[in-house]
Amino acid sequence: MDADKSDTCLKTMQLLQERTPPQEPGMDGPVRRTSRRIREKQNQENKQNLPPNCLTFVGLSEVKRHPLRNVLKNDREEEETIQETRIKHDMQSLPAHREGLSEYELERLENIRQNQAFLSSLKLPQISEDLRPKPKPTQKGLKREKTETEMLPVRKSLRIQNKGPQTAITLEMTSSAEEKAKKAQGPIPLDPINLDEHVRLPEDLINLWNEVPLEQETGMSDLKSYQQMLQKLSINDDFVVKVVKDRICSAAFHPSSSNLLMAAGDKSGHVGLWKPDAEWGDDGVIYFEPHSRAVTSMAFSSHPCNLITVSFDGSARSMDLEKAVFDEVYRSPSGLKSFDFLSTNCSTLLLGVWNGDVAVVVRRTPEKLHESLYTMAANPLRCVHVHPVQQHYFVVAESSFVNVYDLRHLKRRNNQAVGELKGHSRSVSSAFFSPLTGSRVLTTCMDNKIRVFDTSQMNGRTPVLKSITHNMQTGRWLSKLSAVWDPKQQECFVTGSVDRPRQIQVYHESGRLLHTFRNMDHLTTVCSITAFHPNRNILLGGNSSGRLHIFTDSFINQKISISLPVC
Repeated sequence: MDADKSDTCLKTMQLLQERTPPQEPGMDGPVRRTSRRIREKQNQENKQNLPPNCLTFVGLSEVKRHPLRNVLKNDREEEETIQETRIKHDMQSLPAHREGLSEYELERLENIRQNQAFLSSLKLPQISEDLRPKPKPTQKGLKREKTETEMLPVRKSLRIQNKGPQTAITLEMTSSAEEKAKKAQGPIPLDPINLDEHVRLPEDLINLWNEVPLEQETGMSDLKSYQQMLQKLSINDDFVVKVVKDRICSAAFHPSSSNLLMAAGDKSGHVGLWKPDAEWGDDGVIYFEPHSRAVTSMAFSSHPCNLITVSFDGSARSMDLEKAVFDEVYRSPSGLKSFDFLSTNCSTLLLGVWNGDVAVVVRRTPEKLHESLYTMAANPLRCVHVHPVQQHYFVVAESSFVNVYDLRHLKRRNNQAVGELKGHSRSVSSAFFSPLTGSRVLTTCMDNKIRVFDTSQMNGRTPVLKSITHNMQTGRWLSKLSAVWDPKQQECFVTGSVDRPRQIQVYHESGRLLHTFRNMDHLTTVCSITAFHPNRNILLGGNSSGRLHIFTDSFINQKISISLPVC
């Protein structure tokens, strides 16, 4: 019996060594426990591996007494044996089994592999990289000035000092501050703010200023080609530049075909010029201050080339680089809101005054007075625009009314409109004739509508061709949205948007949305002021922080190989 017990113990020790991974030398820790399922399996194997001397024999009488029980028992044992053999075969097929790992370790490694596969399928590193805040692009253009905080004296109560309210002193201080803010009448020197006093204007800017633009082609491209052109326009870091300090109220392109030059005016009366890739100023930006209040409208004239700006301070000025002055063209006691050219040589201006008057001004007269003045209505006047072909017609947007007048039949007061553009329920921001034929008028209204009117017949009937729903609620801190025509494609217009993601939209006069400009990296604010280049495929947008965004094709830095005459 002792020999049988020793043989049984020896086989048990061998079985444990096969089931337990070998320990490294110097490790005195306990052996890792096996799982319950593995222990049960080991017990069953121990029962089957009985020593030969311990075999039991069943009598024939018991077999005859319980034949069905014995058959069921044998079937169950065979199924368990087959299942154990299958499990052992599966575990032995793993490469790690050859290294002497137990079934518990193999199961643990399989769980680790499945967990790693699940984590890799979640793509957590990629998601964390996308959620990480991107570095802000470097600001180009005008740099932020470091201003020291002014230490004000401690405020003392007048009641404790036994003093009455000093209303007279307050009024005197307010009036003196307003008088100081006003610009002097007459010409103002053309002194850039961001350049030193002894630095002259760059020669490259003066040569570019005097370039004669190429004659604009009157033919339009088909709508499909135009839409493909819009899809090619893009923006990058080099074409987002701070041109003025405050909110942009107006912007314009220089009509040059070989170079790119833009101007923008802000709410504080500043005017900025920007040429990409220029070395002067701050990243190609030169900064002036010709007005004391918002620059409400601007446009480049030709023969000679000047930049005409009108402001809410009541002055209209002409920027002349050859004379290096901002010459005063006209001054009104009320603020000027809009203007347009009444002649092809840009010598006569039609100015819209905020109080409802329309003034005709000839720039060649030495007296800075109007040739004629007409009262349209008692409502605030927001926009005037001249018919491109029949220049005696002009459209006026006043409060919630839009009317077309004939300059040949105007009187000082009580003028009758030749066409009424009805349907506006709130104030109208702008109204413009189509650029080539003038057969359409595009209006932007605060009732969240952009309307297109038919003005091909000036017989008093101007039906609405299309009304497009567009959100116009910009609030008090943004400039009003204004839809403007593309001067090269008179059936299409562009407008800013307050929707998210930030975007600029181009529509057809039928109301079809042709293209939406979006860019999550560079177009992140509302561009209220938009404009197309007069003869190149370039679009600008101005926002409330003084930045211009330029969408252009890939040929912006390639100059056109044409010899251009100089004025």
